[in-house]
Amino acid sequence: MSDNIFLIGLMGVGKTTVGRLVAQQLHYQFKDSDHEIEQRTGASIPLIFELEGEAGFRNRETNMVDELTQENNIVLATGGGVILNADNRRYLRERGKVIYLYADIDTLIERTQHSKNRPLLQTENPRAKLEELMQQRQALYEETAHHRIKTGAEPVKAVVNKILQEIN
Repeated sequence: MSDNIFLIGLMGVGKTTVGRLVAQQLHYQFKDSDHEIEQRTGASIPLIFELEGEAGFRNRETNMVDELTQENNIVLATGGGVILNADNRRYLRERGKVIYLYADIDTLIERTQHSKNRPLLQTENPRAKLEELMQQRQALYEETAHHRIKTGAEPVKAVVNKILQEIN
């Protein structure tokens, strides 16, 4: 198993924020699979969803996760739905240490309510959508993760320190 660190969890748990800081501490490169997809396609995630549907986006995501998880000394923040694909779960689990970041629904609502870059939350009732996603995905997050860390009330630095303790 490589020394890579892969962060999974629902949108809004802090994968990107925490991932950047963990990468800094480890002197690793930080990558975000959604940002990599946007950079390479020149299109935003919402536009990809609009043009290709969720299935088209998920296909791009799987290709990106396969590629990125083969790099060395990276911290990778994944999209919230990455674990829906069995290949992604296997790539993550076999190619690094998987950290499942989780938070309560109120925290997720607070963190995502103003974002226009989350296509699945562009709905009448984002809370119901987040609850549904949590219900659908939680067992897959648990199955994929080597470690689980709660985010939300804790300062980001405390979450980063917990991750560093877990992986050593």
